[in-house]
This record gives sequence, structure tokens and C-alpha cells, in this order.
Amino acid sequence: MVIRPETMPDERQLAIIAQQLGRAPRGIEALAATDGEGTPLVLRMAPIIDGKPFPTLYWLSSDLLKVVISRIEASGVIKELEDRLQHDSDFLAAYHRSHDDYVAARWRYMTEVQRAEIERLGYTEPLRTRGIGGIANRNQVRCLHTQYAHHLCGNNIIGQWLDEHYGVADCLP
Repeated sequence: MVIRPETMPDERQLAIIAQQLGRAPRGIEALAATDGEGTPLVLRMAPIIDGKPFPTLYWLSSDLLKVVISRIEASGVIKELEDRLQHDSDFLAAYHRSHDDYVAARWRYMTEVQRAEIERLGYTEPLRTRGIGGIANRNQVRCLHTQYAHHLCGNNIIGQWLDEHYGVADCLP
């Protein structure tokens, strides 16, 4: 079961996140999704970390989901999805809407101070236009992990497809 209401991570969750990432976490603004036991699944990240743009709004932190999705990715699914995007206009339109949802959420979560800093540093255009995970070409699929993280927090057709065809969500406690 996925719990979506955003919360701030507590000490236990921060320790889990450090283990998941293999380092102390930086740039986390909230837990965007957890499982039924409170284990972090997706982190919502700051738009600027250490003075550099960070276009990945939703970061998949779950060790279990990372393994499951890595196996799917290794089977060549990205090529299959990109072929479908080229030949299925409805799927492509839904994918573009997924990117639009991601960009809108990224901008909506920014504070006025963050927006001013992004403007000052000259990062407004990339953070307003780059899609899921910072991808520039919205007809490509770069990473299933970022797609699935967005699916757990927003509107993502690739994540929906992964659940329909591979039952990814079924592996969660």
C-alpha cells in the first residue's frame, strides 16, 4: 500500500533514507510517498541543491522498487516504450501530459525564495521546460525509476503501464 500525503521525514525515516541512498540525504523537501509501514518510497527534492539545478522533483528511494524496476529496465522495456511512443499518438499525448504534470508540480512546490534564486542563477527556462527527471526530449524515456516515482505522486502513463504490465505496485507491503 502506498501512502501519498506528504510529510517531513522523522529520524527513523532519515536513517532509512541514508541507507537507501548510501549517504546522508541532501535536498529533501518532503517524503512524497511511503509504504504502509512508513518506509520512504519517494522523496520530493529541492529544485536547487548546492547552487545547481536539480530537475528531478521525485526521487525513487525504495530499495525494493529500485531492484524491481532495474530488472524491468534491463530487459529492454525502454526501447519498447519509445517504439510505442512513436507509433501510438494517444500514448504519446498521455506521456506529454505526464511531463506537463511533472513540470507544473515542480514549479508549484517552489517557494518564492527558490524561484528568485532560480531566476538569479538563470535556471528558469530549464526548470520550466525539462520534463520528468530533467529530460529535454519529451519523446524519449530516460529512466523508469523517475517515471515510477512520478507515478506514485502524480499523473504518469509510463508508471501506470509498469503497474499494468509488470505489477510493480504489487511488490509493496
